[in-house]
Amino acid sequence: MPTPYRALFAAPGSKGFSAAGFLGRMPLSMMGIGVVTMISQLTGRYGLAGGLSATIALAAAVAGPQVSRLVDQYGQRRVLRPATLISLTAAAVLLFAAHYGWPDWVLFVACAGIGCVPSVGAMIRARWAALYRGTPQLHTAYSFESVVDEVCFVFGPIVSIGLSTAWFPEAGPLLAACFLAAGVFWLTAQRATEPEPHPRQRKGGGGSAMRAPGLQVLVATFVATGTIFGAVDVVTVAFAEEEGHKAAASVVLALYAAGSCVAGMIFGLLHFAGAPERRWLLGVCAMAVSMIPLLLVGNLPFLAVALFVAGLSIAPTMITTMSLIEEHVPRAQLTEGMTWVSTGLAVGVALGSAAAGWVIDAAGARAGYGVPAVAGAVAVAVGFLGFRRLKRPAPGRGGSVEQHSERKERHVA
Repeated sequence: MPTPYRALFAAPGSKGFSAAGFLGRMPLSMMGIGVVTMISQLTGRYGLAGGLSATIALAAAVAGPQVSRLVDQYGQRRVLRPATLISLTAAAVLLFAAHYGWPDWVLFVACAGIGCVPSVGAMIRARWAALYRGTPQLHTAYSFESVVDEVCFVFGPIVSIGLSTAWFPEAGPLLAACFLAAGVFWLTAQRATEPEPHPRQRKGGGGSAMRAPGLQVLVATFVATGTIFGAVDVVTVAFAEEEGHKAAASVVLALYAAGSCVAGMIFGLLHFAGAPERRWLLGVCAMAVSMIPLLLVGNLPFLAVALFVAGLSIAPTMITTMSLIEEHVPRAQLTEGMTWVSTGLAVGVALGSAAAGWVIDAAGARAGYGVPAVAGAVAVAVGFLGFRRLKRPAPGRGGSVEQHSERKERHVA
């Protein structure tokens, strides 16, 4: 591990919460694609599979910010454990309903309950912010967490799809639920690094973090970005099945995440001068352009290469997004602000999964890649329209700009 990343773990407790966060985030990459694989195997209905995956993402979009707001007020331990138990109970209902062929509405209700899963990535980033706020190490920490996210997306689909196709259809979602339980309960057992709650927010002070104009732009743009991710997942599984190699979808999607992982690792070793909002917009544009080659895909090897290249723009854009959240969200609402970006992604994943499923059922897998291409164009349009808001950080913001000059903060970001 390069020295800047090694130095992060000099802080007591950092290894423990980072490891717990890795386990707790594995379901992020396993549950949705696991449900798609499970339902498509059991019923052959990609429209239903995409709809259920979309329901999980949409429910998470609704519940996630509320859970994180409560975390900011009451602390991680008091909130995350009950929320996780709700999600695990719903996951158990889903598995039984799918296995025994219960009515579709039961599947959708169970998926809505799974959406109560907390945003573990936001919890870990909040712990890093509590340790390194106002220092260059925070940029490196955010970069490391983006790499961990992508490592989850490298191995998660492989494990989920592989188990569901080689063992039994419910195996992928089942293992995802086990990872969630282990990760969250291990994380919440680590009290020393838990960020201090802000109980004054209970009395209405400050309102929602979404009042920040800059955060509104980031969330709106990431709705379109999430549509890319959701559509690519569903279409890739269907395309691999059309090619006669459904299990290969996990490897292809892993290469998509691997491209992001490589870019994120390198990005974390660099420090940049200049405004982070410009790098962010450039990253959004790069993600949109990278969807165009998918429209020309003709076989799985070509698709794998195209997705690896497309993945190179993901982690740098996400890392820069976290720096912008630090500028635009008050410190007492930092966890909520980070979760709102995840919520935007979740809404987009829901839209992308559902839209891709419908297009696949109607016109085949290759036509489905038109969904992420259109979503990329929308992301660019929203990013340009809201760019001015990102140039005006909010007063009382939670990031390192409170302790440093603007010039220094730009360098850190």
